[in-house]
Amino acid sequence: MDFDIIVVGSGPGGYVTAIRASQLGFKTAVVEKESLGGVCLNWGCIPTKALLKSANVYDYMKHAGDYGLKAAEISHDFNEVVGRSRKVAEGMSGGVNFLMKKNKITVLSGFGTVKPGKKVTVKAEDGTEKTYAAKHIIIATGARSKELPSLKQDGEKIIGYRKAMTLPTQPKKMVVVGSGAIGVEFAYFYNAMGTEVTIVEYLPNIVPNEDEEVSKQLERSFKKAGIKIMTSAEVTAVDTKGDGCNVTVKTKKGEESIACDVVLSAVGVQANIEGIGLEEVGIKTEKGIIVVDELYKTNVDGYYAIGDVVHGPWLAHKASAEGILCVENLAGHHVEPLDYGNIPGCTYCSPEIASVGMTEKKAKEAGYDIKVGKFPFSASGKASAAGHKDGFVKVIYDAKYGEMLGCHMIGANVTEMIAEAVVARKLETTGMEVLKAVHPHPTMSEAVMEATADAYGEVIHL
Repeated sequence: MDFDIIVVGSGPGGYVTAIRASQLGFKTAVVEKESLGGVCLNWGCIPTKALLKSANVYDYMKHAGDYGLKAAEISHDFNEVVGRSRKVAEGMSGGVNFLMKKNKITVLSGFGTVKPGKKVTVKAEDGTEKTYAAKHIIIATGARSKELPSLKQDGEKIIGYRKAMTLPTQPKKMVVVGSGAIGVEFAYFYNAMGTEVTIVEYLPNIVPNEDEEVSKQLERSFKKAGIKIMTSAEVTAVDTKGDGCNVTVKTKKGEESIACDVVLSAVGVQANIEGIGLEEVGIKTEKGIIVVDELYKTNVDGYYAIGDVVHGPWLAHKASAEGILCVENLAGHHVEPLDYGNIPGCTYCSPEIASVGMTEKKAKEAGYDIKVGKFPFSASGKASAAGHKDGFVKVIYDAKYGEMLGCHMIGANVTEMIAEAVVARKLETTGMEVLKAVHPHPTMSEAVMEATADAYGEVIHL
């Protein structure tokens, strides 16, 4: 065997898996066709946060008067904003390259195809191929932007998230189709930069996977910012003839036509499982993903899969956790299957959204007798001082045992706060324990305690 473990793909699932494997004493290689770090570091999580930070700072500058400050002739350079984002991504990718060397991981550059007999063929850019063998092969090839038949991406007028990060000029008008995390993050960015943005969502609420109250709050905040929102609506056609686009949207009231410069398709992602040799090896797939057991083993001995190519949410931290669990199991460690009910989700628009566990609706559907508490940031001293009073923290507890069933937040910097709820749920902390744990004042995070107090009828500041 050339290696103990070969990881195909170097995103946050793949490179983290490779590092942990090396730490555990496995001779490890990672295959990557583009840049180390995969989509997340190069075209997803990291560069989008850089764009959003620029939008956030620009928004602060435009509202300097709200803080007793004066700033004249506020403007922005769209290309410089995009350029900063690319530099941040390049720096992070370089950091992964350093980690590969530090951990003595072999990087195989090229397109990886799994082969029978625990082998991987790597095709380099110049067309040359080389085959490597390993005791264990872990597939972590990630996902890409999903395409709808009525919304074929041409990379110019109908684009995906990757192109949305590097447009050469800022569009005056944009239609965003889909309001998941990708859709609302780009909607916020372009709106803050001055683009006229319309969101089209097929379901009744934007960010449809979130608690309904969170969805309603984001809709209010977005509308206040000037973003047009169309829910229970469907894009049936896009005419790209001429200089711009003419988008036909079907609503309950009939059809509506929207003129814009560019359409961003943000209707989700799909796993990269085509052309990587799964059929030849005999690895089972179902509904567009690879079928694995609770420790990520496929139906073929010696082959494993993690991240966006398997079940569960398309999240970087979920992929990393799966990869670590997978290789620790291969090393003989005692591991517990991942609790998919306790994986937090974060959306980095403004206001931010963070959540973990059940929504109020799902908790009721599951038959729980619940206690629900809510604390608005309008009642938070820190939020008032910061000038960010939109949003709230909502907690859902099992009335019988006090278990935290879910926690949902919308507001400034709430993505930095959700970990408290994740740890509380992991430790099976009760509502009364959260309430009696002294939270610092003034902070945004004390809203978790205040919301819990509201659930138990002990709220002080409402």
